Amino acid sequence: MKRLPKRAGREPAIALINVVFLLLVFFLVAGSLARPLDADLRLVRVADLDGTPPPDALVLHPDGRVTRDGADTDPAAHVATLDEGARAVLRVLPDRAAAAADLVALGRALRAAGAERVVIVTERGLP
Repeated sequence: MKRLPKRAGREPAIALINVVFLLLVFFLVAGSLARPLDADLRLVRVADLDGTPPPDALVLHPDGRVTRDGADTDPAAHVATLDEGARAVLRVLPDRAAAAADLVALGRALRAAGAERVVIVTERGLP
């Protein structure tokens, strides 16, 4: 009886090559869906902006102090002085070195004092 030659198994690398090729085609198609920006458009540069906080914002310092317009303030007392419209959104500017626990405590104190929404103002990272 003649023995049949063994059939060579499929090469496992072929499937990997197919998957990589399909991913390449997908990303080429998906990347071309977004329209490019106009060539004459110049975006705003924020690297040279002065870092002054908005006038109605509370500033949280690294040592836990809360100030408004450079003067120390109590968050609950600050909210009590605001009218109903100003309580809708309160802005907080935390210092980069401020503890996260202090920021959470300030947010909770503002909400307990009657603030409807507390917004943390941050700086956008440079590219």
